Parts: sequence; structure tokens; C-alpha cells
Amino acid sequence: QVQLVESGGGLVQAGGSLRLSCVASGSIFSINDMGWYRQAPGKQRELVAHMTIDGRANYADSVKDRFTISRDNAKNAVYLQMNSLKLEDTAVYYCNADLTTEVRMTYSRSYYWGQGTQVTVSS
Repeated sequence: QVQLVESGGGLVQAGGSLRLSCVASGSIFSINDMGWYRQAPGKQRELVAHMTIDGRANYADSVKDRFTISRDNAKNAVYLQMNSLKLEDTAVYYCNADLTTEVRMTYSRSYYWGQGTQVTVSS
């Protein structure tokens, strides 16, 4: 009933930039927090950046001053601008949303994940 679709991943050289997008669709009543996580091979999934509905953002220390998260609430979208990419940023990036669905006047709040988009940074 709800889909989060990421786009914008790819292969980039170290020092380059990428912009990830994630759009949520389906039986959405409201979206609370949205964020980006990543998982590198052999590592646990970790928080990259997170933004509340009123625009407050927080970042992992490893990406501060390089990555910027933003939202377009009218489009149910969240973005991640990634600059000065490093080899260690290579990972699958996942969009996450804390949202409430409405189906026939029944409301349900839960966390949803996108399918992930690969970001590979080369030297």
C-alpha cells in the first residue's frame, strides 16, 4: 500500500557529488520523520541523515558538512545531496519514512523502507 522509491545512486569518483531522491506513494495520510540510512558490505545499516516534519535535521558525524538532507512535504519526498564523496561512503542507501496510512478510515502508523540505491565511490 505504501512505496518508497529511491533514485539517484551511481558510480562517482572521490570528491564528486550525487543527489539521492526518495518519493513516497500510496495510501498515505501523513508523513512524520524521513531519513536516509546506508549499509556497506559486511557492516550494519547506519543512520546517515534524518529530518523531522518541521525541518530539523541531524547527521552522522562522518557526513556532517558534506551531506545535506532536505524535504518537499507537498511531494512526499526527501533528498540527500552528497558532496565531497569519499571511498568510505560506498554503500547501499535506503530511504526511511515514519508515516501514517489511511485505508477506509483506518489509520496505521509505521516505518517504511525503500528498496535501496547503490552508491559507489571510486578512487
